[in-house]
Amino acid sequence: MNKITRVLVAALVATLAFSLGVPTASAAAWSSSDKWGTWNNGGYIVRNNIWGGGAGAQSIWANSYSNWGVWANHPNTGGVKSYPHAGRALNRRLSAIGSLTSNFNVSVPGSGAYATTYDIWANNNAYEVMIWMNRTGAVGAIGSRQGTFSVGGHTWDVYRGSNGANAVFSFLRTSNTSSGSVDLKAVLNWIRTRGWWGDVTVGEVQFGYEITSSSGGKNFTTNSYSVSGG
Repeated sequence: MNKITRVLVAALVATLAFSLGVPTASAAAWSSSDKWGTWNNGGYIVRNNIWGGGAGAQSIWANSYSNWGVWANHPNTGGVKSYPHAGRALNRRLSAIGSLTSNFNVSVPGSGAYATTYDIWANNNAYEVMIWMNRTGAVGAIGSRQGTFSVGGHTWDVYRGSNGANAVFSFLRTSNTSSGSVDLKAVLNWIRTRGWWGDVTVGEVQFGYEITSSSGGKNFTTNSYSVSGG
């Protein structure tokens, strides 16, 4: 193989990898295997966030806040091991937020135990809102089921409880989806109309993967993600 042929082959491989959405640590703008690895980009913070006990290996890569992913190899045991995510801080009163929507597109494994979820914090982390877009394996929400409701463009099984540190409101989509948009403001206002909280200060809107197990190593890829408004 001559030099010109080698260059053409290398260019073809790179083009195919990009078109198929197959990033590598060397190709990504940022990567980390540190449990608390963080990267600031475009007003968002991308975090590896391996916070649970008994965790295995996990590495994160990112080309931007909108395009990032993790490879995780967590053992097949109970308890959340990590929540890699991209977060955008708002720090605004709910009543002062005119609109708040988000779009996402992900590629996730067909096995393991995890949820693809938003995590929204309010009143200095006194309240936590989890919005599960898809889930696989032995995972469940905190608290008791309040019923099935349609709000924000989707239908959810809604749970209300506490993890001992803060109140938790969980919205579990009744069927899995790997892409779409969510009217986050509508969800937050719905909680207020139920009397579960007042005119709270919305802190950070996060989106990522709450991983309990991914034995053998699995890839979670955010193809695109953004939060608009606020």
